[in-house]
Amino acid sequence: MSSNYKALTRAYRPQNFDDIVSQEHVSNTLKNAIEKNRLSHAYLFCGPRGVGKTTMARVLARTINDVDMDVDGEQLNNTLNIVEIDAASNNSVDDVRSLRERVRIPPQTGRYKVYIIDEIHMLSKAAFNALLKTLEEPPDHVIFIFATTEPHRILPTILSRCQRFDFRRITVDEIVARLDMIARKESINIDRESLHVIAKKADGALRDALGILDQAVAFCGTSIHYDDLHRALNIVSSERMFELTDALVRKDARAGMALLHNLLHIGNDIQEFLASLTEHFRNLYLAKDAQNFYLMEATKETKERFQEISAAFSEDDLMRMMHIVHEAEFSIRNAQQPRIHLEITLLKLFHMTRSGGLEELLLKLEALDQKMNRQPDPSDQQKPAGSSLRHTSSPQKPPAHTGSTSTTTSSVPPTSPGSSAYSVSPVSSTSPGSSSSAVSSGPSVSSGTDSSGGKSSGPSDNRNTQVHEEPDIFGTPTLRRNRNHLTAITLPAKSTDDADREVRGNLALSPKPHQLGENELSKKSEGKPVRKKTFNKPDTLDDLNMMWPEYLEKLQATTSSMLYFSIQKTRPVDLKKDIVILECNDSFTSHIIREQQRKLCDTVKEHFGYALRFTSKLVEKKNRTDTVHDPYEYFSSLQKKDPKLQKIVSLFGAELDY
Repeated sequence: MSSNYKALTRAYRPQNFDDIVSQEHVSNTLKNAIEKNRLSHAYLFCGPRGVGKTTMARVLARTINDVDMDVDGEQLNNTLNIVEIDAASNNSVDDVRSLRERVRIPPQTGRYKVYIIDEIHMLSKAAFNALLKTLEEPPDHVIFIFATTEPHRILPTILSRCQRFDFRRITVDEIVARLDMIARKESINIDRESLHVIAKKADGALRDALGILDQAVAFCGTSIHYDDLHRALNIVSSERMFELTDALVRKDARAGMALLHNLLHIGNDIQEFLASLTEHFRNLYLAKDAQNFYLMEATKETKERFQEISAAFSEDDLMRMMHIVHEAEFSIRNAQQPRIHLEITLLKLFHMTRSGGLEELLLKLEALDQKMNRQPDPSDQQKPAGSSLRHTSSPQKPPAHTGSTSTTTSSVPPTSPGSSAYSVSPVSSTSPGSSSSAVSSGPSVSSGTDSSGGKSSGPSDNRNTQVHEEPDIFGTPTLRRNRNHLTAITLPAKSTDDADREVRGNLALSPKPHQLGENELSKKSEGKPVRKKTFNKPDTLDDLNMMWPEYLEKLQATTSSMLYFSIQKTRPVDLKKDIVILECNDSFTSHIIREQQRKLCDTVKEHFGYALRFTSKLVEKKNRTDTVHDPYEYFSSLQKKDPKLQKIVSLFGAELDY
C-alpha cells in the first residue's frame, strides 16, 4: 500500500450532480437554475450528516465557474473564486467583518465568487447580525452557500434570505448499491449480507458507510466474510438474534442467559445489544404481514426467515417485548450494574405470559360466567313451591305423614345428635277452607307433626315481612331472612315443647338490627330523606361560633388543604352586616383570606343558603386572646384527644399531608 493512500470517503467523493446519491430533488433544481440563468444569491443546504451537503455545494461552485474536472473537489478551496469557511472556528464578529471586506473584490477568473460556509449554525448571534445586510444585498458576482445539520439554530432573518434545500437520509438499498459498485472497482470480495450490515450501521450516511467499509478492509483484507465483519465492527449479528428468538419460543431461559454471556464476553456493548434486539422485535412484528416487507431493511432471505419465526408470537406479545426492551434502553444508562439490569430484562422476556394463554383463560371465564348466569329451565319454573331442593345430612327418604296441618311438604326423621336434620323449603300458607297453596306473604316456622295430627307450633308474624327466594352459592334456591325475613325451617318430628325451644333458639341466632351489614342498612334507609343539620343566618358572633365547626367541615371537603389549614389558624372575632372578621397572626394567612374570599363566600352560600363575606384582621401573636396552633401542632393535639388516632399514627406511621 502506498504512503499517499486516500480513504474511500475522499477518493469517491462525487464530482458532478449525477454522482450524488439520493438527492435528485436538489440536483435537478440546481441544474435547471443554471440552465435558465436563475441562480439565487444565497442557498442553504440542511440535513443529517454524510448525505452530501458540502459535496453538493462544491459541485455547484465547480459547475457555475466551469472548473476543470481534473481539479479535485478538495482543491477547489485553493482557487481564488471558491472560498470554503468553517463557521465553527470562524464564528466571531471580526471574522464576518473580514468576510464583508473580501466580498467586494470581484472574481479574477470565472463568472462568480462562491463562498461556502460549513456549519453555519455555529455563528454567534452578533456575527449573524453582522452578516445580515451583506447577505440581503450582496454584489452581483457573489453567491453564498451555507451548509448545516441544525437549521433550527439559524436566525429566521437569515433563513428568509436563502433558498432552502432539505437533504434526505440515504436508504439502505441505495447505500448497498453504491458500496457494491465501489467494492467492484477496488476488487473487494464482499457478500450481500455484509453490505446490508454496513449500510444499517451507517444509519443513512453514505460517508459513514464508506468509512466502515474502509475499516472492514483493513481488518479482513479484500475478502470480507459475514462473521469476520461482525467481529471487526463489534456488533451483534442477526444470527445471534435468531438464536435468542428460538430460545424465547422454547422459553429456555438458560440458553438465553448463556447466549448473553457469550456476547458480553467477546466485547459486545450492552446498549448496542439492546438496540439490535429492539430492531429485531420490530422486524418480527412487521413480518406478521407480508405487505410490510418494504419497511424492513434486510435481504429477501432474511425477511422470509422473520416471517417464519413471527408465527410463534402474537402481535400483542411482540408489542410487549418491544416495550420491555425499549424501557431497558433508557433505564440501563443510569444503572449501577448494567449487566444485572440487562439479565433481568432478558428474564422478563422469557417469563412473560403469552397472550395466547390469557385469551384461553378469558374464554374459560366467559364460559363459566355464562353457565352461572344461565336462565333456569322452563320446566323447573312449573314445579310446585314445596318441591325445592332439601339440604339434609341423611340420604334416607323421609317417611310420609298424614293428617298434618303443617304447611311444609315433608319432614326429616330424627337423626343422631350432632348431625344436621334441618331442611330449607319455601313456606306456603293456605287460607281457611282453601285447598290451593301459594307463597305466603309472611314467614312461617313449623315443627314436625306426629301421626296423630298434632298442631304445629311456632311464632308467626305477618307485619311488613316478605319471603325472598335467592340462590345459594351452589345455585340452589333457598329462602333467606334478613331483618324482617325469616327462613322457613322444617324440623324433625319432636314434641311440641322441644320444637318451641329449638324455634326460639333459631330466632335468637337471627341477626339483630345492630348486627346488620352495610348493605342491609343501606337498603333499609332507601327512600328516606337524609336530615341535614341546618343553621339560620347568624345575627351575632355567638350564632357564628355555633355554625363555625360545620362550616370548617364543609370547607375541608370542597377546598384545597392550604386554604383549609389557613382558616383553621384563624378565629371569628366579629360579625358586622354579613362581614365576618377573622383574626390571624401572620401576613401570609391574611393574604390568603383576601385572595380566596370569593371561595369562602361561595362555600357558605352553597351549603347554608345565605351569603357571608370574609375579611382578615392581623394581630400580633403576643396580643392574641387565645392560642392558635399551626397544622402540625393541631395534629398533635388531635392525637392527644383521640387515642384511636394516636394508635393509628404509632402503628402505620401516619403523617400530616400538608
